[in-house]
Amino acid sequence: MSTHPLLLEIGCEELPSSSLRALGEGLEQTLLAQLAERELSHGSSRWFATPRRLAVLVEGLAERTPDKEQESLGPPLAQARDGEGNWTRAAEGFATRCGVSPEELQVIDTPKGERLGLRQTVAGIAAADCLAEIANAALQTLPIAKRMRWGAGRMEFARPVHWVVLMLGEQTGFGPVMDLDSGNRSFGHRFHSPGPIDITNAAQYEAALLEARVVADFARRCETIRAQVDAVAGELNAKAVIDPSLLEEVASLVEWPVALAGRFDEEFLKVPAEALISSMQSHQKYFPVVTDNDEAQLLPHFITVSNIESRDPAQIISGNERVIRPRLADAAFFYQQDLRHSLASQLERLDAVVFQEKLGSLGARARRIEQLAGLLAPRLGADETHARRAGLLCKADLVSEMVLEFADMQGIAGAYYARNDGEDAAVANAIQQHYWPLGAGSELPAEPVARCVALADRLDTLVGIFGIGQKPSGSRDPFGLRRASIAVLRLLIDGEIALDLGEALAMAAAGYDDGTLHEKTVSQVLDYALDRLPALYDGQGIAVEVFRAVRATDITEPLDLARRVQAVKAFLARDEALALAAANKRVANILAKLDDSHEFSEVSDNLLIEADEKALYAALGSMAEENRQALSKANYSGALENLAALREPVDAFFDSVMVNAEDLELRHNRLNLLHRLRQEFLAIADISQLA
Repeated sequence: MSTHPLLLEIGCEELPSSSLRALGEGLEQTLLAQLAERELSHGSSRWFATPRRLAVLVEGLAERTPDKEQESLGPPLAQARDGEGNWTRAAEGFATRCGVSPEELQVIDTPKGERLGLRQTVAGIAAADCLAEIANAALQTLPIAKRMRWGAGRMEFARPVHWVVLMLGEQTGFGPVMDLDSGNRSFGHRFHSPGPIDITNAAQYEAALLEARVVADFARRCETIRAQVDAVAGELNAKAVIDPSLLEEVASLVEWPVALAGRFDEEFLKVPAEALISSMQSHQKYFPVVTDNDEAQLLPHFITVSNIESRDPAQIISGNERVIRPRLADAAFFYQQDLRHSLASQLERLDAVVFQEKLGSLGARARRIEQLAGLLAPRLGADETHARRAGLLCKADLVSEMVLEFADMQGIAGAYYARNDGEDAAVANAIQQHYWPLGAGSELPAEPVARCVALADRLDTLVGIFGIGQKPSGSRDPFGLRRASIAVLRLLIDGEIALDLGEALAMAAAGYDDGTLHEKTVSQVLDYALDRLPALYDGQGIAVEVFRAVRATDITEPLDLARRVQAVKAFLARDEALALAAANKRVANILAKLDDSHEFSEVSDNLLIEADEKALYAALGSMAEENRQALSKANYSGALENLAALREPVDAFFDSVMVNAEDLELRHNRLNLLHRLRQEFLAIADISQLA
């Protein structure tokens, strides 16, 4: 069967830049899903997205769906003819439904006996006959956050649709899509090539658009912009700050990128660089420029990406320079206004800002963070006075003019203002760093005071929101409690802080007035936070059974849990692991059947009769002291290595020793031996979970 490339392009008015990538990827997924539903085989696929179009190119699409062998069953054979050998009404009715005469039916053996039936080959459907239907279905199922209508029709899409290209190789004319005639006519760049483009073959789509000044491939457009921006920065003997999210946003705004450099007054460099960068990136979509050295100081230049290749680029540069000046002037004004007041003087304004209706104001929250940071300080080796001061001031910049205008300056602005007020360096740094880590894999607070405040901030939020019954549900997590929990785990584990999370949460809960939080708050938050442990190790190939084995212990210190996870992961790779896991599960099942009132005691060596129970007892005794030493140093890998040597005596014990002996003393002694074996493993993890 011959194959051809399939092309679907939807030409629209400017699509929202924030969702362009998602729309492009989504269209590819929904189109491939529709092809799969009709069993149309194909090769690789690519998606394209620009501000004015979404497209998918599918290689090697089969010309038709495969033929199918179809079997239809009718009445039992005994009911197919009457006593005179004539076809019954049941047989004739079945034949009519199948579109054949009764003589063309066959006898088919089934588990319930012989039945009248029909086996036939149903020819496949030509792809050309269902392409329009496939395209419409793909577009209707495309996940679009907010659809819109246009004109007098009932059609809905992300933006009004102006043209549709639907091609199978060189073929066109497959019917209407989105209420528009589909064909091979696309359109190029709005200014450089505004006229129609007739695409001769689906495979030539990208090349045809490139000739019309449209870089259709989203990833290629991103790399083109990156290369151009880097080149322009190089001409300035500088380096561009290229934020990945900004790069994608700019790529979502242009079809034919052209990078140009502009400049602004050096006077603005007196403003915190982060504020200038925020203004350039968030408001103007400019790439800031810094010195090409370790200091990376901001320079009075920016790089903008135009959507046209102008004959007079100086005009574009001049226009952008005029636009950026008032933006930077605003930042300078807000900064100067804030410097007129000390950071501490802003605390009164926090009392007028509600954090959460049931949890009080931001001012009350700042005082709780102050108290908790002070309690955590001795445990983290931080100066208590500095920790309390940083905790009190860490939210004060939220009511500053700078942060009200540039939300991403929270913490950063506060650090500048604290330094200006003469606060200790540790306090200023903590105000900025208490928001760290900002995301997965991002930097942790560098100093003990900052770590205290970072933990106090998140612990206060967790117990507060859980305590009033607003824990996350499904995808709804308005207070970012999942992110806060993972941040707490990272702070404690990656920061190697040996802190019991249950105790820390109890200290946080004590900061609230009596009756504010429900009584199970601490235990709920503790379970929720520790259950985020697998998310912390996402992508590291650690089996979920490993986490279950470790969580089955009563350990509530994340750093200790993490060390156990790594030890059990390494143990699982050993040949003895699964056998010992199965043995532990067997032991757990035996012990679970005992009455709750059963009490275990020390093993009596004079009651050990069988050679294999003596051998197991001896093996446990020989490693007992060595294991105690390993556990005292949190050397869980070493302890599990010692326990791995128990495989042979454990296997031999279960092969030859009857645990439930008729002699009650022998039975209890053997149960005590199994209990001791179980406790040796439980001191690290419940490896029966690995079975």
